[in-house]
Amino acid sequence: MSNLISGAPRSLGQFDVGLLAYGMWRFDNDDIAHAQSLVEAALAAGMNLIDTADIYGFQSVDVGFGEAEEIFGRVLGQAPHLREQMVLATKGGITPPTPYNSSAEYLRSAVEASLRRLNVDVIDLYQVHRPDMFTHPAEVAATLTELRDEGKIREVGVSNYTPDQYDALAAHLEFPMVTTQPEYSVIELGPLRDGTFDRAMRDDITPLAWSPLGGGRIFADGPDGMNPELTAVIDGLAEREGVDRTAIALGFVLAHPSDPVAIIGTQKTERIASSTAALSITLDRNDVYAIVQASERVPLP
Repeated sequence: MSNLISGAPRSLGQFDVGLLAYGMWRFDNDDIAHAQSLVEAALAAGMNLIDTADIYGFQSVDVGFGEAEEIFGRVLGQAPHLREQMVLATKGGITPPTPYNSSAEYLRSAVEASLRRLNVDVIDLYQVHRPDMFTHPAEVAATLTELRDEGKIREVGVSNYTPDQYDALAAHLEFPMVTTQPEYSVIELGPLRDGTFDRAMRDDITPLAWSPLGGGRIFADGPDGMNPELTAVIDGLAEREGVDRTAIALGFVLAHPSDPVAIIGTQKTERIASSTAALSITLDRNDVYAIVQASERVPLP
């Protein structure tokens, strides 16, 4: 049985990262000791890519914007040695109450604010969080280029971009992007079908899959979780491999030939450690196509 999961590190331009990354969209507990323990657990598990965003922690227009970055910055302030062990990624461009803003003025201010909150001098990977359809991609490209030339960011990527939006920005950049960050899981197969993964393989960039456990829906059955056919396939593979649903779901994400990174966001150190079981399973072509067909509930032609 040929395993489709490549164990090779994923390339993010000048950085190599692990197959799993730690995401901070739920990183809103201001218990700094606990926050530090999560970061340390992630690094110990080989998750050297730490992914956050300025919108993480947002609760209302007046509360929470930048909270996850601020907490992370406090962790780095009291444990600066952790910084050299990680590839630090953040995102910007979501601007409540206005949905999106990637104008030159705003994007620059967002990067500089993230640097202050994170308590760092440079962001290793900066991604535009969602496309601003009313800013020309040439303006976005020029701003990202300036910030990179100034040493404030090192690598650039996009999040939640369509393939055409990605192409439009790439056409105006004089250097390659290194990432695209779509939602992808056994429940959400969009990047397989819409060209996102095809673009990634064409340009040799790395997909960063957010919500690889379907936002927790893989643990539920019925309308709010997996359909019966998908549940049966996932549970059957889990039994065969001697693991839980999490490992199979993460393994499916990692099995695509574009070599994605799966970003997990648990707030429990033990679940950070146990998620690495996905790196020791075997999924072959029959397995992944069984998942696809069960998820879509349509036989492949």
